[in-house]
Amino acid sequence: MNKLPAVLLVDDDQTTNYLNRLLLEKLAVADHILVAHDGREALDLLATYCQPSTPQCPRLILLDVNMPGMNGIQFLEAYRQLPIATQNTIIIVMLTTSLHPRDVQRVQELDTVSGFVSKPLTTAKIEAILAEHF
Repeated sequence: MNKLPAVLLVDDDQTTNYLNRLLLEKLAVADHILVAHDGREALDLLATYCQPSTPQCPRLILLDVNMPGMNGIQFLEAYRQLPIATQNTIIIVMLTTSLHPRDVQRVQELDTVSGFVSKPLTTAKIEAILAEHF
C-alpha cells in the first residue's frame, strides 16, 4: 500500500494522541501526521492544508467524539460546510471509547463518517481501516 499524504488525529487526550502518532509512524502509513486537540483546531488545520489542497491535506481523519470546546459531532456539522471536493477526498473514522446511541444516530444522520473504531487504536485496526478505504 502507498503511504497516505497525511492523517489527522483529533482527540483532546494528549496521551492518546502521542500513542496513536507513535503507532502511525511505526507503521509508516502517512508522510505527515497532524494533531488537533478539538474540532475547532481540526477545522483550522483543514482550512490551512486543504483549501487549496497541499500535500499535508489529510486523507484520513481519526476523530474522537467527546472533547471540550468543539466536540466530534459539532466538528462533523461544521465539516459538512466545507467544499464538496474537500469532503470527497477525506475519510473520517470515529475513534472513541464508547458511543451513546443518541450520538451514533446523530453521526449517521450527518452521513460524513465512514466507520467507527473503538479505542485503543491497534495495528490490526489501522490495517483494517486502510484495507477498507484505501
